[in-house]
Amino acid sequence: MTREELAIKTILLLIGTNAIGLVYSLIVLKTNWFSSFQIQKKPYEKGVFSKRMPRYLVNFSILLILSGVGAYIGYPLFQQTEMAWWMIVLQVFVAFVFDDVFFYFMHRWLHENKYMLKKVHAIHHRAHKPFPLEYLYAHPFEWMLGMVGAFLGFGIILLFMPVHIYSFWIFGALRNLHEIHIHSDLKLPGISHIPGISTSKNHDDHHAKLTGNYASTFSWMDRLFKTNF
Repeated sequence: MTREELAIKTILLLIGTNAIGLVYSLIVLKTNWFSSFQIQKKPYEKGVFSKRMPRYLVNFSILLILSGVGAYIGYPLFQQTEMAWWMIVLQVFVAFVFDDVFFYFMHRWLHENKYMLKKVHAIHHRAHKPFPLEYLYAHPFEWMLGMVGAFLGFGIILLFMPVHIYSFWIFGALRNLHEIHIHSDLKLPGISHIPGISTSKNHDDHHAKLTGNYASTFSWMDRLFKTNF
């Protein structure tokens, strides 16, 4: 696979996961199919989807550009030859752990620093009752800062071994899909009860109360620092 193919496939992967988020959002907003699973029973603001779309498109563009450029520049660092499946799983897990630790402290700082809360993070919290695509409804600075954790995680892995391209892609897809789901306001059976994983209820409570539950992927950081509720 060439450098250009790697970048294009990375971009297409992100387009695909966000297309799922788009369909998921329209189902949540326009139908009653999952109404019995809604965490907050109040209705969505009229016209909220079109109101959020411009900022979503800006941040989605940033995601595609940074991920595509990152894949293009980082091409020599990715292993494309065969690697044991358990090593790929381990790399994905390590990337998630470092990403989540960084996100916890970044997110908590955005709340505890009054200037950052008012000028930056308050934009994301306009979504008191979020829908899936609102994971991208944020200040561009916050969105770009939030990507640092993933680069940190893969940077740590590179200190010991090459990053397999499948690890990079699997992490990106799962990270996007999890963010999409925890902003859905839906407590679905099965996927909402995975031990150690932050749920849509955790994040929905965060949006509703503007405090606590700062972690994104896992729940142990909030338990460790007693910021869970």
